[in-house]
Amino acid sequence: MFRSRPPLWVALSLVTALIVAPGVAAAADPGTITDFESDSVPSGVYAWGNDAASTPALTIEPDPGRPGAPATNRVLKSVYNVSQWGGWSHDLAATQDWSPYEGFSFWVNGAASGQKIFFEVKDGGAGAGSAELFESSFVDDSAGWRQVKVPFGSFTRRTDYQPGGAPSDGELDLVAMWGYSMRLPAAQGTLEWDQVELNGTAPPRPVRLSTDRPVYPVGEKGEARVGVTVTTADGRPLPADLAVAYRTGTGTATPGGDYTPVEGTLAFPAGTASGTAKAFTVRTLKDGQDEVAETIPIELSGTGTRPPAEAPVVVVNAHGLPYVNSRKPVRERVADLLRRMTLEEKIGQMTQAERGALAKQSDIATYVLGSLLSGGGSTPASNTPQAWADMIDGFQLQARRTRLQVPLIYGVDAVHGHNNVVGATIFPHNVGMGATRDPGLVEQEGEITAREVKATGIPWDFAPCLCVSRDDRWGRAYESFGEDPALVSRMATIIDGLQDNGVLATAKHYVGDGGTAYGSSTSGDYTIDQGVTKVGRQEMEAIHLAPFEEAVRRGVATVMPSFSSVDFGDGPLKMHAHKELITDTLKGRLGFKGFVISDWQAIDQIPGDYPSDVRTSINAGLDMIMVPYAFPAFESTLKAEVEAGRVPLSRVDDAVARILTQKFRLGLFDHPYADRSRIGDVGSAAHRAVARTAAAKSQVLLKNDGGLLPLRRDARIYVAGSNADDLGNQTGGWTITWQGSSGPITTGTTILSAIRSRASSVTYSRDASADLAGHDVGVVVVGETPYAEGQGDVGRAGRTLDLSAADRAAIDKVCGAMKCAVLVVSGRPLQLGDLSGVEAVVASWLPGTEGAGVADPLFGAVPYTGRLPFTWFRSVAQVPINVGDAAYDPLWPYGWGLRTDRARDRLKAARDRLASGDGYSKAASLVLALPARAWNADGSVRDARAVLGALGTAATLLERSKSDAYTVDDTVVSVARDVAQSTGRRPDLQAAADHELAAGNLRKAVDLLAQAAR
Repeated sequence: MFRSRPPLWVALSLVTALIVAPGVAAAADPGTITDFESDSVPSGVYAWGNDAASTPALTIEPDPGRPGAPATNRVLKSVYNVSQWGGWSHDLAATQDWSPYEGFSFWVNGAASGQKIFFEVKDGGAGAGSAELFESSFVDDSAGWRQVKVPFGSFTRRTDYQPGGAPSDGELDLVAMWGYSMRLPAAQGTLEWDQVELNGTAPPRPVRLSTDRPVYPVGEKGEARVGVTVTTADGRPLPADLAVAYRTGTGTATPGGDYTPVEGTLAFPAGTASGTAKAFTVRTLKDGQDEVAETIPIELSGTGTRPPAEAPVVVVNAHGLPYVNSRKPVRERVADLLRRMTLEEKIGQMTQAERGALAKQSDIATYVLGSLLSGGGSTPASNTPQAWADMIDGFQLQARRTRLQVPLIYGVDAVHGHNNVVGATIFPHNVGMGATRDPGLVEQEGEITAREVKATGIPWDFAPCLCVSRDDRWGRAYESFGEDPALVSRMATIIDGLQDNGVLATAKHYVGDGGTAYGSSTSGDYTIDQGVTKVGRQEMEAIHLAPFEEAVRRGVATVMPSFSSVDFGDGPLKMHAHKELITDTLKGRLGFKGFVISDWQAIDQIPGDYPSDVRTSINAGLDMIMVPYAFPAFESTLKAEVEAGRVPLSRVDDAVARILTQKFRLGLFDHPYADRSRIGDVGSAAHRAVARTAAAKSQVLLKNDGGLLPLRRDARIYVAGSNADDLGNQTGGWTITWQGSSGPITTGTTILSAIRSRASSVTYSRDASADLAGHDVGVVVVGETPYAEGQGDVGRAGRTLDLSAADRAAIDKVCGAMKCAVLVVSGRPLQLGDLSGVEAVVASWLPGTEGAGVADPLFGAVPYTGRLPFTWFRSVAQVPINVGDAAYDPLWPYGWGLRTDRARDRLKAARDRLASGDGYSKAASLVLALPARAWNADGSVRDARAVLGALGTAATLLERSKSDAYTVDDTVVSVARDVAQSTGRRPDLQAAADHELAAGNLRKAVDLLAQAAR
């Protein structure tokens, strides 16, 4: 799924010293924020853009021409050529209090371009990058210097973008400001800037009135206790007596029939502490009618007060109607609700908005929104499980004020655990889970993810990604379980783990996103992501569609189309417009009964104007559109298209019925709020133990000359490399933020700390500059830094598949001085260079927060059992390279993975499990009872012919068994793989065998491995 591309707050950690910090007293003179009287661009001032070309060039230049400027005056010059978005910001190192001032001003040297230029200020939050954004604008309609002055009262909250973690109160409070930004137009030009100031004196600030909640749902013959709080601007006690008048206003409820009107005054004497609350009660009546919800607005007023940011309302809940009766079948409830809905209410159900786009939470009711989401990194201001539950419950509360009280369905990208939440359990990315070859463990990952997601009030996960990644240059390769559709299909068990535990799964990205051709993308500077998959229909079915067939068979609730296009030979067609594949194939032939959700703003990529985008996508079979910011425009556009007959009402009804069906099945109508009984399980030791197991099983031992691994605990170990002690790097993208980031971004264990907990003597030097003498073995942990989606595409911004020069140097230093193991922490195979001096190599993938799982097999606490989900290329020139290719000469083939457990012990354990199965399993167990002479003393195969013969016979029997588990079948075949890998021959047959095993063709897998061993 595509996530927020923040057009203002790019991921920079910049600090600045304040030039003049405004005081807290009433202001008479301007307060200077930035004056640019420096030799270079001031600290904290930086440029940004959607790509390098769109990032303005900033310089400090002399310019005494500004009115009132001294002869030595300097200004900030911005030269720009913006294609999508670009501009510059000044981020402050600490908050400033701007509340004493009336407004914001700056000087600009314009060019009379006629372009509208937006600027904004950053209010509250944990820093400049997570502040609430309020904007204004001016038109560059005159050449030369001019001063732009804007009262703070004229700023409006941005509705097209808000950063993750920003406050969402919709109020420009001014007491904790983090800076400002200038957003340049999508054009070419030059502007100069000077003297950014605060000006004027703020009028007296009123006492703010607020209620303990914005919405008070209540049944008939019930009562709502409304708490009213008074808060002063400076936090001091009230300077004078304050009388707050309250009354019930005019809503849809009938006074005297549905409720008893109330009116009165709450007295707050002088000296009352700021934050004091008092309450009154509204009582509802029983009118004997079955009805939809009805509203009773609450009106508050008082001299020198400001009303609540959200107008409070008491709501008499819908009652007596079939759709609110939980005892009725879902189909009846859906039909009853659907026939009561207006067109606007239906369209609202088809609309999904990003939480940060809400100007006020009541937008949920105003636009009768059916769904909200958090884009990557879009979090509550306090990123804790409790804060998530509070936020989402607040959103659900707003849905209660609507006429039909249809609950929201909230979605989030929990793609390797609840990865947006600090402290949650983070599993290996899918590439690592594919390496485990353990469908049961993947299902368990889904279960734990569901438990943590649901505990925070979220019932919908935009996962799993069932793409079949066919090109390592793709920035989303790590989101794939592997290059083989049979393997990806096996791992669809995660759907059961999610949905059996109350969270809807999303099969994405339908279909073919893993097959896009390098160089085919037209999205920004991406090279492969969102490009074109040019295939025949047969290849599409066999490779890319197969995992989605399995997902539908498992009852997946939602499907998300891909940003990419499909070209069957008659030109590329965006998947969001592909009626053949969405309606005819997915909903028709495959029988998908859930609903289709668009990707992030993806319909905008369909050729044509916006009305065309809307009708094309809906008519193609999309049911809900992830807008995510322009939801008012989407709703009005779709309404116009339906009323004009260009989108059939029957198509709308089908979409809404599909959405409502899933909401009823989730139980949202009956229990819309977070179940907090498991909130303590988020990031729990028990959950982390499973993630640790997953990390351990994901480790793939690629090379182990001389049996260097596992290491002895008493060895003197030298650790180096960029990824040894970096939690952010080992968790990768889609962790806390969309792109992820390096460093201690959440709670977890780095690989270095895990090694230190196991070994008695450890020296760590990231760059291998510490003394190398006196050590027994080196461990060099190298690889990639985080990225997500097309920003990880090879060829974009200089990204390659090569190790960094620093990592390569660390390998050369350490492995040139001692025996060593290289651990590769990455989302895909990398070019490793000369490995002749390296005894052991491990593909560690992106193991998540539990670095102890990497250390477990490294020190022999558990064996290495993982296998490659991707072919490891010999040279970048071979990419793309995949199992089944006619020319196949990899460094290590798909399915490769050396094991450190004894083959004989492994087979005995499998035999014991089969002995309790059906007749075929028992027969296979007897066949596998091989005599001791077939084995070497170390448990490896001695008589290959006898062992392979027995394995082949057992495989034939197991194909007919109904009781054998896939993990047992996998274990049986693994012994044949040991024999084949020991010869190092026919990598094509070894790779093909692993495909056949995943496809369930056990005998063919053994035969291919036997052939490779000859």
